[in-house]
Amino acid sequence: MLPLGPLMLDLAGTELTVEDRRRLMHPLVGGVILFTRNYADSGQLMRLTDAIHGLRSPPLLIAVDHEGGRVQRFREGFTTIPPMRELGRVWDGNPQLARQLAADAAFVMAAELRAHGVDLTFAPVLDVDHGNSSVIGDRALHSDSRAVVALARAVLQGLKQAGMTGVGKHFPGHGHVRGDSHHEVPVDERTLEEIESADLAPFRRLIDSGLGGIMPAHVIYPAVDNQPAGFSAIWLKQILRGRLGFGGVVFSDDLGMEGARVAGGVIERAQAALGAGCDMALLCNDPARADELLSGLTYAMPAVSLARLARLHGKPRAEGMTKLRGETRYSRALHAIAGIGLRDGELPLGS
Repeated sequence: MLPLGPLMLDLAGTELTVEDRRRLMHPLVGGVILFTRNYADSGQLMRLTDAIHGLRSPPLLIAVDHEGGRVQRFREGFTTIPPMRELGRVWDGNPQLARQLAADAAFVMAAELRAHGVDLTFAPVLDVDHGNSSVIGDRALHSDSRAVVALARAVLQGLKQAGMTGVGKHFPGHGHVRGDSHHEVPVDERTLEEIESADLAPFRRLIDSGLGGIMPAHVIYPAVDNQPAGFSAIWLKQILRGRLGFGGVVFSDDLGMEGARVAGGVIERAQAALGAGCDMALLCNDPARADELLSGLTYAMPAVSLARLARLHGKPRAEGMTKLRGETRYSRALHAIAGIGLRDGELPLGS
């Protein structure tokens, strides 16, 4: 019995190496995030997730960024999910249809991941598109916060039906800044009142709709705090936990991103994120710094964080795509979403 730790790390390739196993057995580790490099085919992914889950008890959480559109790590053998903006375009003409399609698309996405042993995806994007951010862009459901709320609520319903919770991002909203926090430290100069009037609404409204996790932005909002939201106790403890009453898991965004550099070295970044109120901190694509973090971080996992993380393990689903394809709900959802957002030359969904 090895309790989950506060760090989520990545892997080198399509199977566990000796170094991967060493890192994942460290008591500071509680989860694994997968990338495209970790996927070869359906059978390989199932073997990999089985190996990860078999390492420890309770099993490590397995996550992936799998939103649809530009951000879909596994493609061949998986249904091509359109950018979430396509659901927003449907909403403009037929809100009822858009809600149903959002639930169906999320169900297909999550059911396929669960069939391969993945516990959760970092979705949905709850950012309101203000027309400024290229890194968000068509990942956002809509430019109207009311549409974002309605469509994201349907996404959460679809995820839940497939045995998965949702992780909303990027709190309190990344859609107003031009800067990409992967490469710089964006600054959003708006007042708290301006942010609350639009960007906070999806987070506030969806906390009561089954949102199991939230990921804050590596964006500084100087009218509230001089630290990025993911390192800010004001944003995470006072506003998210206190004012909004969120009781789920708070994940940091990748500590290796340029937007995190203001907190210092990798150990200082993790300390800042966890101290500000994150339950789990991510570090991706940097094995040397992962080793530095594992050897240098001292942190006692709070009991409340352990309880929150335990709720994120995926619910049992069909094992493998063959069984999943035999499910009526899956077949119906595939048929419903076929053709959404297709452009000339693209393959149909499910191909």
